[in-house]
Amino acid sequence: MDEFSIESPVPVPMLSGATAYSPPRHPAPVDLHLDGNEGAAPPEALLAALQGLGSDLLRRYPDARPLERELAARFGVDPARVIVTAGGDDGLERAVRAVVGPGRTLVLPVPSFEMLARFAGLAGGDVIEVPWAAGTPYPIDAVLAVTGPTTGAVAVVSPNNPTGAVATAAEVLRIARALPHALILADLAYVEFADEDPTPQLLDQPNVAVFRTLSKAWGLAGLRVGYAIAPERVAGWMRITGLPYPVARPSLALAGARLSSGLSAVDGFVAEVRRERDSLTAFLVRLGALPFPSQANFVLARFADATWVRDGLAGLGIAVRAFPGSADLKDCLRITCPGDKAAFDRLQRALASVLDPEALLFDMDGVLVDVGESYRVAIVIAAAGFGVTLTADEVAQAKRAPGSNNDWVVTRRLLAERGVDASLEAVKERFEAAYQGTSTTPGLWTRERLAVPREVLERLAIRMPLAIVTGRPRADAERFLRHAGVEGLFRAIVCMEDAPAKPDPAPVELALRRLGVSRAWMLGDAPDDVRAARGAEVVPVGVVMPGADAVDAGAALLSAGAARVLAGVSLVEEVLP
Repeated sequence: MDEFSIESPVPVPMLSGATAYSPPRHPAPVDLHLDGNEGAAPPEALLAALQGLGSDLLRRYPDARPLERELAARFGVDPARVIVTAGGDDGLERAVRAVVGPGRTLVLPVPSFEMLARFAGLAGGDVIEVPWAAGTPYPIDAVLAVTGPTTGAVAVVSPNNPTGAVATAAEVLRIARALPHALILADLAYVEFADEDPTPQLLDQPNVAVFRTLSKAWGLAGLRVGYAIAPERVAGWMRITGLPYPVARPSLALAGARLSSGLSAVDGFVAEVRRERDSLTAFLVRLGALPFPSQANFVLARFADATWVRDGLAGLGIAVRAFPGSADLKDCLRITCPGDKAAFDRLQRALASVLDPEALLFDMDGVLVDVGESYRVAIVIAAAGFGVTLTADEVAQAKRAPGSNNDWVVTRRLLAERGVDASLEAVKERFEAAYQGTSTTPGLWTRERLAVPREVLERLAIRMPLAIVTGRPRADAERFLRHAGVEGLFRAIVCMEDAPAKPDPAPVELALRRLGVSRAWMLGDAPDDVRAARGAEVVPVGVVMPGADAVDAGAALLSAGAARVLAGVSLVEEVLP
């Protein structure tokens, strides 16, 4: 007998080169998710549908037949033709497994819902891709040209994800009649948002299966409830190719309640999304992007630098979908229309800030000023005065912590962590003696140098107003600017005396008011800079201080919400529109 090895299992050939589905996401904290195309949140009162159902709701296996009968009645078909699935993609996988396998093909216009090609590949079938570029009609002639006796299925995703383009009912019917031996997969996940719903016309066809979901317009993505309406024979195959209990009992109960009472709310949401879709399209054009016509609840648009726009929006807490691995879509973003006025207004403000900033704001220390031999050393010297030895790495780590804007406070905190209880005044006295200098010792401030070439700041100042938002006392800030010869380049300076310390957004907001602008980017080297900028709806850009640990410092900035981390201020010129 062969010796057992942990590597002895061999995967099926279909897994070769395959990767798990994992949309790329920015590491910044996000609270407005416009990357998944979910619908509006259903009313919290919907949860009342679970009351009174007793412990059997959790104890017993689910029975989807009541919901299937309700859906059948809505569409006027026999319940045997309706199968409730774990989201629409579960239904699509069941259908693909039923008709696509070794020696059989799936015809798929692309780009489209990427799981369809995965389903076919895992079933052992081949995929024939037909180009369907954004903004172009459904390529019906090209689809029919590549079909033949081995065609098991043709996928028609309409409105298409991620482009928003549609195939008409007449086009789907033409394919179905031309290919009586193939199954036509009509994925209508976004059809509620479209100008036309072809479902009634498609249900009469003997080789068309319609797939719909409650994840989009109905706002139940978390429940994973979809359904298919197919010829009875095909529906029977789909019951065989999937699990027997695909949808949990609580999901079935909530889906039934939503269908029974939520139609008017869904209609209102859909109408709002359509208005937003038109407004967003026009707004993106004004900002220099190229949006494509869409009949879904999203807009796909091409940008000069799509990655930066994705990053900039993430820096403001908004997630949109990027396609970095796609040759066709690498310069595009898909943006969900939230269907909510406050969220949509926020999206527009964020897009304008990312694509059309009116000003640049700068933190001083670690961004404009190299303080590695001044403020950082002053912390070490002040701590030594209390008998505590600190390393440069320990100081750098402390400065990455929340609430680290004030170096006196940071020094006192480091002392407290080592068991030394010193007053803030005593810490300040020792710190300032080292930084400002004495009658016999030059101050550490004399070691400070401009961390960015003056000519870079001059070029930036020509493009837009510049301002400083710093935790320094005003006297220290103005002295350095005079010493470096750049005081005339900044139209506003907000210092320690002017507003609460970062991460409070107040000093950033004050800088905006003093400049008379509403849209800006802010460059900072500390998480508190990033949080202050986000709080003021200013795009936060991280800067790694010279000599700092780029990996740790960058990770801290991104986790705090920085849109991007730059290795120096000069690189901001590369991303400015």
